[in-house]
Amino acid sequence: MKSLIQNKVFRIVAIADLIQQLGIWIRNIAILFYVMEQTNNDPVAVSLITVFQLLPIFLFSIVGGTLADRWNPKKTVIAGDLLSSASIAVILICIVSGIWQAAFVATVVSAVVSQFSQPSSAILFKRHIPDAQVGIAIGITQGLMSIFLIVGPMIGTLIYTSLGIHYSMIALMILFASAALIQFALPPSPRDSSETSSSLIRDMREGLVYVLNHRNLTVLAVVMALFGLGIGLIEPLDVYILMERLGLEKESLQWFYALAGIGLLIGGAVAAGSSEWLRSHAKLVMFAGILALAASIAVEVLSRSVVLTGSMRFLVGMIQAFFQIVMNMFMIQWVEEKYVGRTSGILAPIITGGILLGSASSGFIMKSTSLMTAYFVSAAMIAIAALYSLKFKISEASDNPTAAQTADGKRSAL
Repeated sequence: MKSLIQNKVFRIVAIADLIQQLGIWIRNIAILFYVMEQTNNDPVAVSLITVFQLLPIFLFSIVGGTLADRWNPKKTVIAGDLLSSASIAVILICIVSGIWQAAFVATVVSAVVSQFSQPSSAILFKRHIPDAQVGIAIGITQGLMSIFLIVGPMIGTLIYTSLGIHYSMIALMILFASAALIQFALPPSPRDSSETSSSLIRDMREGLVYVLNHRNLTVLAVVMALFGLGIGLIEPLDVYILMERLGLEKESLQWFYALAGIGLLIGGAVAAGSSEWLRSHAKLVMFAGILALAASIAVEVLSRSVVLTGSMRFLVGMIQAFFQIVMNMFMIQWVEEKYVGRTSGILAPIITGGILLGSASSGFIMKSTSLMTAYFVSAAMIAIAALYSLKFKISEASDNPTAAQTADGKRSAL
């Protein structure tokens, strides 16, 4: 742990992530409340915020990941935050001029930029953090994110209700610019010119072939698709669990989110502290965690107890922390550095597309059947994902194409 904290790249990336998370929550709350005020709480307009958050991830992640493999990662993360800050300035001018619809653009720009900067951050981790410390590093950054899942909505609400949309946007500009300035202290991260000599289309095709030829990555893609579909089926229906099953008001939802955030924080801390154990039992953790999530979804929809439902939300947060950390460990350890961005760009839209498809179907399923049916279908999809995760093959030379080629060469030499 001490050597990780002393790692300059880790410290800078973690601090920048912290600032960005604060900005993201200020943006989320400010845009949500502002759009509700401008549209008289129109649910269609509110739902468009989520669409604008997810569609850029679905559409641009493969391009962003491929370009991240070609670009200098340090310059990419800095340019991303500077672009976010500049775009907020333009959007603020539009809002002041009475064009309130520009608020949607803030969400779109942030989502698009993240498709370039997030793979670049993973490349920096891959390049500068030893494999043995990757689990701890991801656990710590995950813990920082989970803290803001708890306090972020409170901070965003306080700033918006106290200062309004204009000053919320100004705070966003300052935060993203600050994150960019901090990342200037990253060490130089030049790219080999040979890595950018081929065409963009060719690089994207090579990334797809790389994933298809990598057994564990294809398994991971199927698991992520099923997982995203299952989560998407119930994500818009959370509030109905409180109202129909527990008899609570919809405003109580924030406290259940907080419980999930606390679970995420504690789960991230436990996972970070047991990274070596996770490395040696990754397949078991993935299977047991996803299966436990399926069970918790079934229990949640059957529950009539606030305490039991709250406990399930806490458990889901912990499971999510382990799932994300193990998945990120897989990505960083299995994938060669020059393919990190492209692989991330291929896998990210798979889970996002699953969530979008599930969310689009959830209302219809609940209306035509019942809330309980929707939740049980979700639990079944996630249970199938758990079973499919048993196809992972860990600690085999064939996991990594390069490693397999090296092993074949050694056998030939013998």
